[in-house]
Amino acid sequence: MQDNATEVTAAGIARLAGVGRAAVSNWRRRHADFPKPVGGTETSPSFALTEVEAWLRKQGKLAEVPLRERVWQQLVGHPEGPLTALVHAGCALLLIHERPTVWLDAVAGSDERLAALLPGALDQVLTPRFGDTVGRPVRSGRPASASSAVNAVDAPQAVDSAPDAGAVNAPPSAPTVNAPSTAPAVNAAPATPDVNSSLAGRAAGPFTPAPAVNTLASTSSVNAPAASPAVNAHAASPAVNAATANAPAPSPAVNAPTAAAAVNAPTATLAATPSVNALRVPTGPQLLPSVPLLRGAAELAADLGARQAFEFLLGRHLDANPRQYTLTPADLAGLMADLAGPARSVLDPACGTGALLRAVDSRPGQELYAQDGAPDLAALTALRLALHSRADVRAAVGDSLRADARPGLRAEAVLCHPPFNERNWGHDELAYDARWEYGFPARTESELAWVQHALARLTDGGTAVLLMPPAAASRRSGRRIRADLLRRGALRAVVALPVGAAPPYNIPLHVWVLRRPDRTPATPEVLLVDSGRFAGEGRGGPDWAAVRDAVLDAWRAFARAGRLDERPGLARSVPVIELLDDDVDLAPARHLPPPAVADGAEQLTAVRERLGATLRLTADLTPPPADPAPAARWPLTTVGELARGGALVMRTGGNGGHARVPVLTDHDVLAGSAPSGMLPESEEEAVMTEPGDVVVPVLGGGSVARVIDDATAGAALGRNLVLLRPDGTALDPWFLAGFLRGTANNRQASSYASTATRLDVRRLQLPRLPLDEQRRYGARFRALDEFERALRHASRLGEQLVRGMYDGLTDGTVAPD
Repeated sequence: MQDNATEVTAAGIARLAGVGRAAVSNWRRRHADFPKPVGGTETSPSFALTEVEAWLRKQGKLAEVPLRERVWQQLVGHPEGPLTALVHAGCALLLIHERPTVWLDAVAGSDERLAALLPGALDQVLTPRFGDTVGRPVRSGRPASASSAVNAVDAPQAVDSAPDAGAVNAPPSAPTVNAPSTAPAVNAAPATPDVNSSLAGRAAGPFTPAPAVNTLASTSSVNAPAASPAVNAHAASPAVNAATANAPAPSPAVNAPTAAAAVNAPTATLAATPSVNALRVPTGPQLLPSVPLLRGAAELAADLGARQAFEFLLGRHLDANPRQYTLTPADLAGLMADLAGPARSVLDPACGTGALLRAVDSRPGQELYAQDGAPDLAALTALRLALHSRADVRAAVGDSLRADARPGLRAEAVLCHPPFNERNWGHDELAYDARWEYGFPARTESELAWVQHALARLTDGGTAVLLMPPAAASRRSGRRIRADLLRRGALRAVVALPVGAAPPYNIPLHVWVLRRPDRTPATPEVLLVDSGRFAGEGRGGPDWAAVRDAVLDAWRAFARAGRLDERPGLARSVPVIELLDDDVDLAPARHLPPPAVADGAEQLTAVRERLGATLRLTADLTPPPADPAPAARWPLTTVGELARGGALVMRTGGNGGHARVPVLTDHDVLAGSAPSGMLPESEEEAVMTEPGDVVVPVLGGGSVARVIDDATAGAALGRNLVLLRPDGTALDPWFLAGFLRGTANNRQASSYASTATRLDVRRLQLPRLPLDEQRRYGARFRALDEFERALRHASRLGEQLVRGMYDGLTDGTVAPD
């Protein structure tokens, strides 16, 4: 059954019917019975998917829609938004993964029956996986009263305490502070039907155990407004205050006392703290609009598996909203997890979408702890991890610096990709926080606050691995903290990554490996690694296999022996005393010896040989002397006239389409290089290049046109490019490209606005010639193109040789004789 509330855009209709957007616009004008818009805007309307499908089927225009596309359309058209839809789908997929027979029993009936049965079934799955702190569904759909806190587990309990305690289900007012308990209620949360609860209240003040404000609401709010103090709640107390964005007035249970003084509880690893669990069991009314999506997700799981189905939907959402999330690439996450090593308990205090915890190798009895200030990310991370492994998952909502959900946790490993360059991280409120064991971070050193938070959450001898901006290794404002980390043996390694390893892609980020000292080494050394040599060309990213091998080999050898012999240009272990100067600069490139002489000389010799071969080829390709000829007077036509006559098709680039493919950019066309760009997925169909296409940049004022060959075909057309696809029976592509490059031709077709020059491709001219004559000109233009490419290649090799010689002479690896 298809949800009547699911909406689809004109681009989605075009994909359903297998046509272009222009065809959809024509249908709207020509057919009076075409479905009317039900949402969107005047320029970008949306339509009811059921009505559109019925109309297309009636007209015989409905193409076979892939299951993946149908489920995706249901998700993006969900009335509560895609994030709520993702959470509901993830809950259902986890139920399918854990208890398929329960799902089959629930799904065999009406939508209303499925929505009514799911909360109870989900409770049986979510509670074992996420702990007793998962909020139970409110059956009446009304805000819970104070008495309902018994089943909502409002009072958090100490973890790993003595057994045989019955305080798990005690009401909030019960004196459960020092009650021993075995319930792993790390992420205690109030009973609310919200899927992703956000923070609303604030703690009474720094270091003042404040009662948790448990405002309960019957609405489901995944997207808390930015103005809500949910993410940036200024609270140094571990009390995290749960509320939805549209919460009603506080119920009588607002000021119920909580176990805020759990510091004295007999706990082995984790003190009780009133934190907000990232995931709540949705109620039947909340699930009812999602039932068509859940049925489609179940079909998708039958084809792909529940885990792969959720990864597909989550990945599609992240690709469709690239500016909303800062992602950790999977290769980098795997490297960081390998540096941390195997661990039974792992924490990510800024989990984002859970990429780092997902990369951790599974172990029996493993516990994964996650926290994030964004409620939707914390909930999606919890589901993603539960589907990925059998580990116990404890995910909480809150800013880990201001409102740490687990102040007593001592994990074996911490992985973190913290936010960079945050000035509003809690500098004023947290001045006397016990975590600043190595010094109070400056307002501009938020990354060093995250470093010390990670160390504070480690057990003795535990390892923390953090992704850091390169400035954190050398800023003067952080030198005192860096010096203390070195003196006490906490900082063990700094790894410089290649450019393009992670966003921001134009900066070579660092990875810091830290270990909570159990003893101070007698002669401490620090491993410095620079993997910048493995950077890839263009935007293809680094050679991750080479980066992984080089970094892990150096780290494991260093970890075994406490030191590492020099590996020129790549790695060395540096005595701490050498780094404790006025700057305490930890940038690896400043402390590594240059590459070995033999390697540098051999590389320069190889470059020189390739340059010689290229120069000989260039000489062979040099055009012969030009024979004089009288000026030709051809009848002319324009690209616009040829497009109207059907001799060529003209398309404009700029859309990513529904699949991630390499993108040919205007820079690639100008430089004659391979496709190097990427575009986010969109509802618009991408323009894909084919052999024989002619691509023309429209900005910059240059006379450039490129014929697509077999190596470049299959790339998406980037922004500021126009593609011309000639009819082979009427136009030769090389003839077309050659005449489009004429300087006078470009000048007369260009327009000027301010300092920018824009080319109107439709006004470009070319002569009307027979096809045989076109091919004669085309052969000459093709030879000129080969000569131009050889010149470019020779230029690049010459620059490489010159730079290598300068470097070799200045660092002593090349003799001046």
